[in-house]
Amino acid sequence: MPVPDFTSSETQLVSQILLERYGRVTLVQSADVELQLDPGSEQLTTCPALYWKALGAEFIVTKVADNRFRCQFFYSENEQFGTGQEVYDSLGDCVVTLLHVQADHHLTRASSLTETIGNKAPAQDDDYHGPLII
Repeated sequence: MPVPDFTSSETQLVSQILLERYGRVTLVQSADVELQLDPGSEQLTTCPALYWKALGAEFIVTKVADNRFRCQFFYSENEQFGTGQEVYDSLGDCVVTLLHVQADHHLTRASSLTETIGNKAPAQDDDYHGPLII
């Protein structure tokens, strides 16, 4: 049985939470992703997702069933993070928790980068190329 799409009220809820968080309208895009929903099976399931970018990070919230959501944020292929909770039964809780975890991580990451750059000049092959401006 296919996973139902996000409803217009669910999409509107995400947009409202992002407006409150960032103080401006954030473009939220619909997407489809393939996930392995059953750890005992290699079968992939196509699931609807909502995607946006903010503060140098990219975010994705995936609907895996009615009132069941997964989320993560990432900076690159090698820097992907979750919230520590695999599935949420409330879309609002999912998005708010995702934003809190990313904000905490953003502060830690910025502090770490400042210390690293303050102590030595970046090597030529460093992955850090300054702040991303969106």
